[in-house]
Amino acid sequence: MTLLPGTLDLLVLRALAWEPTHGTGVGDWIRLVTGNALTIEEGSLYPALYRLERKGWISAEWGRSDRNRRARYYQLTTSGRQELRRLVAEWTRYADAMGKVLRHGLPRPWV
Repeated sequence: MTLLPGTLDLLVLRALAWEPTHGTGVGDWIRLVTGNALTIEEGSLYPALYRLERKGWISAEWGRSDRNRRARYYQLTTSGRQELRRLVAEWTRYADAMGKVLRHGLPRPWV
């Protein structure tokens, strides 16, 4: 499934809302919660992580993964939490509006 523009930032911020994790963990979480409907390729995920870090919405520090490998762990900053709340509200309004359109009956034929 193709992501709509602006969706990747929301997905990454939401994935980091619970706890710090490394990039692979972010991608795994997105795949898990969407039932494999969304898979974020590394070529999209890591540039998004770096972009969000430059914006100050996430921070990163080096740590060890479950497999004892060196990995960058990302976490939301205060401004990242604010941006997540803003994006969730925006996407909720959008999804509600689209739901109304999709549930609405077909228009009457033009006379």
